[in-house]
Amino acid sequence: MRRPGELQYARPLQTSCRSRHHQPSPGLPSDTTAPTSPELGVGDLSPTIRQVLTTSTDGQAVTLQGWVRSVRKQKARSFIELHDGSTAAGIQGDPGTAGLSAEVTTGASLRIDGVLAASPGGKQDRELQADQLVVLGTCPTDTYPLQKKFHSTEFLRSIPHLRPRTRTFNNLMRVRDMATHRFNTFLHVSLFFKSNTSILMVAIEQDFVQVHTPILTSHDCEGGGEVFKVVSNPKSDSTTVAPLSGSPSTTAPAEFFGRPTFTTVSAQLHAEVMTQAFNRVYTFNPTFRAEPSMTSRHLAEFWMLEAEMAFLTDLTPLLDFTERMIKDVVGYVRNHADAELSHLENRPLALRQVWEALLDRPFARMTYTAAVTELQAHAARHPDAFKFPVVWGRDLQIEHELWLAETLCRGPVFVTDYPAALKAFYMKANNYSTRVGTSALEEGRATVASVDLLVPGPGELMGGSLREHNVDVLEQKIQMVGLPLEDYQWYLDLRRYGSVPHGGFGIGFDRFIQMITGMDSIRDVIPFPRYVGHCQL
Repeated sequence: MRRPGELQYARPLQTSCRSRHHQPSPGLPSDTTAPTSPELGVGDLSPTIRQVLTTSTDGQAVTLQGWVRSVRKQKARSFIELHDGSTAAGIQGDPGTAGLSAEVTTGASLRIDGVLAASPGGKQDRELQADQLVVLGTCPTDTYPLQKKFHSTEFLRSIPHLRPRTRTFNNLMRVRDMATHRFNTFLHVSLFFKSNTSILMVAIEQDFVQVHTPILTSHDCEGGGEVFKVVSNPKSDSTTVAPLSGSPSTTAPAEFFGRPTFTTVSAQLHAEVMTQAFNRVYTFNPTFRAEPSMTSRHLAEFWMLEAEMAFLTDLTPLLDFTERMIKDVVGYVRNHADAELSHLENRPLALRQVWEALLDRPFARMTYTAAVTELQAHAARHPDAFKFPVVWGRDLQIEHELWLAETLCRGPVFVTDYPAALKAFYMKANNYSTRVGTSALEEGRATVASVDLLVPGPGELMGGSLREHNVDVLEQKIQMVGLPLEDYQWYLDLRRYGSVPHGGFGIGFDRFIQMITGMDSIRDVIPFPRYVGHCQL
């Protein structure tokens, strides 16, 4: 089904594998035929509430199925709010002559056969007047935890199997789906206005290839050691250890893959393999960090959109492309998720300010050194402004990042050229002898061609860099950070055989959703959050 704003390409509809030249196989009846495909747009699935509301007319008989969000009983009439996850508002059902049994309660599942009609109420255009109402699944009110009242986000996290049924979480998941769809669409085909005065939009093929990189890996991309190690179940896969000094034999888990294996912290290195053959690639995968953080911005399992581009010699095109993509996705969600976003409690004003900062002006850009200078100047004027000192060569803390994005720039800001000691081994070193306009403060300080995108709310949203493509320099850097050189021979091979300048970035997708929805905690924008001390289901 085509989504709003998506390009549609016509292609022949193949209804059978049988051609006019096909002859039946020996032993089969001559009239044996394959089942024909249904008409285009018609399938065996029952229609959703959204489909019925957008394609059916008043007076038309329809059948809808879903869950009861609430029941309102009045003296003369009763009303059911039915939802199925396809829309923000659902649909109001009028039981009418079908009656309302005691089993129709909040949380129960129903099938309603009836007729669409104009609604006399002001909250919806149409309602479903029931001719027949069938309870598919009952929901005892005395034990069902999701009654029509306020539930805190902390409480809802304790029941992750029921949390998706709440209005807020239901809307968040649809926003998440829209953003996923748009990121994927943008990386394949982007739409741009041909000119500022023309309404004509042109489609530009971005030519990114989506690749499926592994979740299990034998290396730590970031080199930080915050990885989860994978071990096989000793009950089904164990290795006998020879007894020592007459002690009884013991068993220990075997290395299933023959070497230590971890869950991935980034798909970047695998994406670099692919970008040496496909020019532009991206992945959209879960990643894992064994970081014992309890902040509202961290998860142990989260989703990353990572892209790698060959023949990239400067950070500027990478920043330009990333900014254009983020603006496109934010604009798409704003235009298509108005109903979902308006249902997020007490957030319209704050969200409007976020959208304006993201869409109405260019993202600010400054070097790490310039950012440190601004932070130090502010700290000098306001000694109590920051808990952590601002020192060149040290990581920026979240309080520093948020001051830059929320106070100084009042919107997203790209911070570039971080000290080499703060970044991963694969980032390309800056050559200041060939750079123009480098301040004296930066001279003599080793930095790399890296970038972090800082945004109001979550702080760091994206990280990227040019990758070191000189094999000798890269080998030296691997040794300097103490990584086993033999484990990275394959990575060095990429530089030995037809190496090209390249670079890429990674966007924290869950933080992106947190940013555009204004949710306080990242744990509330992902279906099943995993963080230290918490892994339910």
